[in-house]
Amino acid sequence: MNRGNCIIKRPASTARKLSPFRKKQAARPACAMRTPATAGPATRAPAGLAACFFLNGLSFLAVLAGLLMMRLPRFMPPLQPESNWQHALDGFAYVAKHRRVRTLLLLFAIVGVFGWSYSVLMPAFATDVLRVGSREYGMLLSANGVGALFGALTVATYGDRLPRRLLVFGGLGLFSLMLLLLAVTRNYYLALLFLAIAGWGMLLYFSTTNTVIQLSVADGMRGRVMGIWALVFGGMMPVGGMEAGVLSHWLKVPGAVAIGAVVCGAAALVAWLCVRKSPPMAA
Repeated sequence: MNRGNCIIKRPASTARKLSPFRKKQAARPACAMRTPATAGPATRAPAGLAACFFLNGLSFLAVLAGLLMMRLPRFMPPLQPESNWQHALDGFAYVAKHRRVRTLLLLFAIVGVFGWSYSVLMPAFATDVLRVGSREYGMLLSANGVGALFGALTVATYGDRLPRRLLVFGGLGLFSLMLLLLAVTRNYYLALLFLAIAGWGMLLYFSTTNTVIQLSVADGMRGRVMGIWALVFGGMMPVGGMEAGVLSHWLKVPGAVAIGAVVCGAAALVAWLCVRKSPPMAA
């Protein structure tokens, strides 16, 4: 995943490189949600769950084809290579000194723990709160995936015209609000609506944050910074799953979802207050 973030060569200007970055970063999370978007309809097919696994495996053929089509310049190793530990320490030191990147990564970590953990609770939410079965649960995931797809299209189409801060903090605020509404609803159809809008807001936040981080760092540090981004992305989600499980045990599933939504919304507000006086995000 990291290599895909770092192999894009710098074009002549920021304006020229911003659009490809947005399209790429909008496409990845949307593709990551392709399985939820197809899981609901697929469970209604005669093959049932087997069709879900088959479609999921089949979709990776496009990834393999894309890798085979890539043509990269010849790699030239440095004359005096540094140790891997030094590379990692340099990346953390760079992030610590870069206020915008540091703020976005800290916010990303908080969302990873308290925001995306709602997906861990969705099976219990469907059965214990909404009182629906496996097919309706699949449709809940589908609604979330469809919302993310529209979020990807929004970023790819209007990303050049909308302020970055609106996409980042507005998207996260909308995601948090929809999770809070999801926590209090007991209506299945309202839950579908809230999850769809939550997926849309999440995609606006996720994609724009990734793009802004990449365009805010020096070329020589991009690989290391995106390695830290991948560490935060992959490392916080298991912690969030544990957090969601503990809270749902003591506060029930709706309480755990609501607390996660409030924490994400408060973190978005604090981060916005921290960066509102700084220069505009890459435009």
